[in-house]
Amino acid sequence: MVLPPARLRRLVGDLRQVGSVRRVVMADGLEAGVEALVFSTGGGLDFWVTAGRMLDIATLSWRGVQLGWQSPAGFRLPPEGIDPERRFNAGFGGFLNTCGFDHIRQPAGGHSLHGSAPFTPARLTGHGEDWDAEEPVLFCEGEIVAWAYGAGGYRLRRRIEAPIGGRTIRLRDTVDVVGAEALAVLALYHFNLGFPAIDETTRLFLDGRRIAGPLELPSPGAPGPSVLHEARGEWASCCVTGGEIIEFRWRTDALPWLQLWQDLRPGCGVLSVEPCSAGRRSDGSNEVTPLLAPGEKRSFAIDVVVGGTDDPATNAPNRET
Repeated sequence: MVLPPARLRRLVGDLRQVGSVRRVVMADGLEAGVEALVFSTGGGLDFWVTAGRMLDIATLSWRGVQLGWQSPAGFRLPPEGIDPERRFNAGFGGFLNTCGFDHIRQPAGGHSLHGSAPFTPARLTGHGEDWDAEEPVLFCEGEIVAWAYGAGGYRLRRRIEAPIGGRTIRLRDTVDVVGAEALAVLALYHFNLGFPAIDETTRLFLDGRRIAGPLELPSPGAPGPSVLHEARGEWASCCVTGGEIIEFRWRTDALPWLQLWQDLRPGCGVLSVEPCSAGRRSDGSNEVTPLLAPGEKRSFAIDVVVGGTDDPATNAPNRET
């Protein structure tokens, strides 16, 4: 719990000592030039948001322990001219990769793996600390446009906020269709966990019922196909126990499905929790999604809460944190 701002101002020279968002630009190797926002809530939760990569979340740590999975690719942009079939894999890594909005899942119908939007640089429209809010928060806001002449596209407006002194990240997205033609809006939020956040004791619970785990880490076998689960209720809750306790909560009106994928082979070790907007047919293709007219919007809401209890029944949606 954070003291009232008026009292804190009497105790510190700068409120950023308590909680802050700082803007940085990476300067090393393939990550050079990628802009990021460094969030520190002052409650043990720290994370980086990469403005240069769709305002996705790159690193995430809880009380000094890294929770997100990182790949050897780092947080670079996919190389120019790369085969569209390989574009997502060339940039895959970090706690969150946002997928869509023209396509999700395996390449099909001329669409690349997980669509054309991932890793698009954002236009940052605001960031900082709001100490005057009823609940003081750290925040950032931005806009991402994925568009091509003749094909139309999408505009994503994203706000990420984290209560100062807290352990929650709130992600609020609105996607609208840009262009002259109606388009479907598909979304998949590719949250990636790695050791030590996951280990041999890790289990996953969807709305209190176990759906996976314990894990074999590392696993000698090749990764299997992703597994799909239907989410229930107004808000769904997926609790990941093990090395750390992480809970994902999301509104099911726009994200009625949860997809799980893992590659636990030596040298990899990634578990992906993926709320998504469309079901999957038996042949692996996406179920039909209604078209949105130009200017129509679709909204998505996801909360990530870290440091919960070992009892998934107590990690219920809408619980105060």
